[in-house]
Amino acid sequence: MPQLRDFAVVARAPFLLLSVTLVASGAAAGLYGGAFRWSRTLDALVGLVALHMAVDILNEWSDMRRGIDLRTSRTPFSGGSGTLPAGRMSLRTAFVFGLACAAVGLATGIWFYTQVGWAIVPFMVAGAVCVLIYTDVLARVGVGELVAGLGLGGLSVAGAALVQGGEIGPAAVAASVPAFLMTFNLLLLNEFPDEAADRGGGRRNLLLLFGRPAAARIYAVAALAVPLSIVAAVGYGALPTLCAVAALPSLLLVKPLGWAFGDTSAEVPIPALGSNVIWNLSTNTLMAVMLVVAA
Repeated sequence: MPQLRDFAVVARAPFLLLSVTLVASGAAAGLYGGAFRWSRTLDALVGLVALHMAVDILNEWSDMRRGIDLRTSRTPFSGGSGTLPAGRMSLRTAFVFGLACAAVGLATGIWFYTQVGWAIVPFMVAGAVCVLIYTDVLARVGVGELVAGLGLGGLSVAGAALVQGGEIGPAAVAASVPAFLMTFNLLLLNEFPDEAADRGGGRRNLLLLFGRPAAARIYAVAALAVPLSIVAAVGYGALPTLCAVAALPSLLLVKPLGWAFGDTSAEVPIPALGSNVIWNLSTNTLMAVMLVVAA
């Protein structure tokens, strides 16, 4: 029998902080636009965390079935949790656990439909697609990074703002852009350590489609676009001036960009992978804090 810790590990509990920062950013954008409700914010958090868990769990379930997780060289940020290969949880249990989390996300979406109407439906559809066919379909046709950036990035921020008052204001749109780019990059950089295993398992991501040097350049372009998008949104008035502070965590990109513009045949240094994660979380968090202060 799997222990409680095994369920937390297979759901990649530490990485669920991403969902917390996304909801915080979207809810803060709603507050800045004049609409905020604690109850809806908490409900959005429950729904997004449940969907995030479902994606992670079903991804591990699929990767174990295809043998990918048996060939990966795990790092703290990539290669799966190791729960299923170690035999601490059966495939069936993981599958049922993933579907149960998806059901919680669906129930939350249905409840929001009763509150804000048809505007939430596209987000529900996107969530269902991201959860149910991400690993076995989307990650195998070259759009995995794009879908991840939308599902656990831009659309999450916009959706968290939408449920506050039924509208997506300019601040929410502006905050969703760097969120999309960062989650896109979060997945892209973490694919480098798994290159051989993903190739053997039939995946088709940007790294396998374009090769290491080109994929590293794509990462660099998306990374540099994050602070530029924030400064541009401030300049155009979509974000308050205080939100320019959210560009500061991009200084953490020194290590990953140093690798991306260097010898990409070498393994991505673990500190670079760590900086990539911290950059993502801290940028979303500062965006939320500055929007609250400005409001």
